[in-house]
Amino acid sequence: MLELAILGLLQEAPMHGYELRKELAAKLGAIRAAISYGSLYPTLRRLQAAGWITEAAETPATAEEVPALTSRRGRVVYKITAEGKERFAQLIAQAGPETYDDTGFGVHFAFFARTDQATRLRILEGRRRTIEERREGLRDVLGRAAERLDAYTLELQRHGLDACEREVRWLEELIANERSGRAPTVPKPGTAGGRRDNNSPPPPGESRNERP
Repeated sequence: MLELAILGLLQEAPMHGYELRKELAAKLGAIRAAISYGSLYPTLRRLQAAGWITEAAETPATAEEVPALTSRRGRVVYKITAEGKERFAQLIAQAGPETYDDTGFGVHFAFFARTDQATRLRILEGRRRTIEERREGLRDVLGRAAERLDAYTLELQRHGLDACEREVRWLEELIANERSGRAPTVPKPGTAGGRRDNNSPPPPGESRNERP
C-alpha cells in the first residue's frame, strides 16, 4: 500500500522524502499515514532499484526536515519513471481481498479519481462485505456474551458496532452513486453541508469521536 501511495503522489509532482511524508499524511489522514522514516526510505530505495522512480535533483535540507539522529544532508528529489507509471496502473487496477481491509481500502479510495468505475465498484462491494461480516461478528458477541463483559468493554463493542453500521450505510450510498454514474457530492466550504454531522459516517480510519 505504501508503494501504491508513493507512486500515486509522484505522478502529481516530483518530491523529496520529507514532502512525501507530509503529502501522505494529508492524503491518507494522520492515523493511517503515521509513516516513519524507517519505512518510507527503504520503500523509496526499493522502488528506485526496480526502476519505478529515479532521483531528479538534490536541494539543501532545512533543520526541521532532517530526521533525528541522522546527518544533515541534501534532500534527494524523486520522480516517477514511465515504468513506475505502468506499475501504478497495475496496482490501482487491483481489487482483491487486500483492498478491502482498513489500510488497503483507505489507500485505494484516496486514488479513486484515477481508478476505473468497474474497479471502484468491486472494491466498494468487497469493502461492504468485509464490514458487514465485522458487524455481524460484533452483534454475535453482544448477543452471546454481553452479560459477561464489563461496562467499558461492552461500550467499546457497541462503539465498534455503531461504526460498522454507519460505514455500511456510507458504502451503500457510494455504491448506488457508482452504479448510476454519479460522483460523491463535495459540499462547498461555508455551506451547511460543508461539515459532517454526528450521524454521518466518518472517513475510513477515523472514528466519530475524533471529529472536530
